[in-house]
Amino acid sequence: MANPPDLDELAALYRDLHAHPELAFAEHRTAGIVAERVRDLGYQVATGVGGTGVVAVLDNGSGPAVLLRADMDALPVREQTGLGYASAARGRGADGTDVPVMHACGHDMHVTCLLGAAAELAAQAAAGSWQGRLLLVFQPAEETGEGARAMIDDGLYERFGRPDVVLGQHVAPLPAGVLGVHPGTAFAGQDTLRVVLHGTGGHGSQPERTVDPVLMAAATVLRLQGVVSREVAAGDAAVVTVGALRAGTAPNVIPDRAELLLSVRSFDERVRARVLAAVERIVRAEAAASGAPAEPEIGNLSTFPVLVNDEDVCARLTTVFNAGVGLSLDPGPVTGSEDVGLLATGAGVPCGYWLLGGADPALFAGVSTVEEARVIVDGLPGNHSPLYAPLVEPTLRTGVAALAGAARAWLAPAEG
Repeated sequence: MANPPDLDELAALYRDLHAHPELAFAEHRTAGIVAERVRDLGYQVATGVGGTGVVAVLDNGSGPAVLLRADMDALPVREQTGLGYASAARGRGADGTDVPVMHACGHDMHVTCLLGAAAELAAQAAAGSWQGRLLLVFQPAEETGEGARAMIDDGLYERFGRPDVVLGQHVAPLPAGVLGVHPGTAFAGQDTLRVVLHGTGGHGSQPERTVDPVLMAAATVLRLQGVVSREVAAGDAAVVTVGALRAGTAPNVIPDRAELLLSVRSFDERVRARVLAAVERIVRAEAAASGAPAEPEIGNLSTFPVLVNDEDVCARLTTVFNAGVGLSLDPGPVTGSEDVGLLATGAGVPCGYWLLGGADPALFAGVSTVEEARVIVDGLPGNHSPLYAPLVEPTLRTGVAALAGAARAWLAPAEG
């Protein structure tokens, strides 16, 4: 018979996962820990789904099927939190180089909360308090936008059955104890682009004999900053970020190429098409203006679809959360992106995905308005920052209760 979760033990597990992050499709240690724990709780477990994904199933009589999802991967970020359990791990980046690795987006918290909910729901099933089917999905490679699709393509629903609803959460710098539920368009879509600009290399003392791709790249980056401010209507929303510019190896050598990595966010397909077209136009125009010897290369590395939360699902979640889990509020649409929506659309079922507050509630003492709280949130390290670290408690306690309570809202009461 399964035991309910031990929060102290879960906190120790969280710190262990935080100290040992793994990049997309390299989550071998994490997946092994997850598989062992859910197997010990009585779940039927499959590993290696979609690469390094883990699926755990608990059948407990006839009733609805509920999918709870947590992502497992970390980011190529050097941690600067100063925590006693800070990561010193390294991994192999997308370009094959050795990079520092950090759980800068809180996926370690997601995994720990789902393992806690798995224990709580297994204990309740053994006690005869619900009927139905639990499908726990521990997903790889969310950060690259590949993990959900990989699990679907590996036969997720053909092998383990289709759920009636997909549920999950993402930790964010809201006060711990707060749960953010937004119906409708909740998370932005994202396109990740790789641009290669070609120049003609040469000696740094004779730039007139070269076509400098560094200058070309710098001009391109500056011009791209006008896309949103000058080509997107004030009532629409989009983000264009150049996250990397790579060129050259020495101060006195002009290289023959430069590489840009871009992230484009949008909530509307019309806006997305306009922004992507503007990016391509600017890249090609700057290359032409510089006299580039070859056309630039523009490739799409990954695409996250817009995440749309079902309104009825969100209404039920809000009721459940306000009934004893935490304070539920509507944070509005989030410009971050998530591939969990693919798990819902892939099964043809509704999605409910919420924000889990992970910031110290003491920081918000005396706050009486949403605007005041927003100012504080904006001043905190956010997801993907080298300083980001959720407060372990009460974030963990709230996250476990939210997942378990949400699942129970769909699972059938036990017959008796």
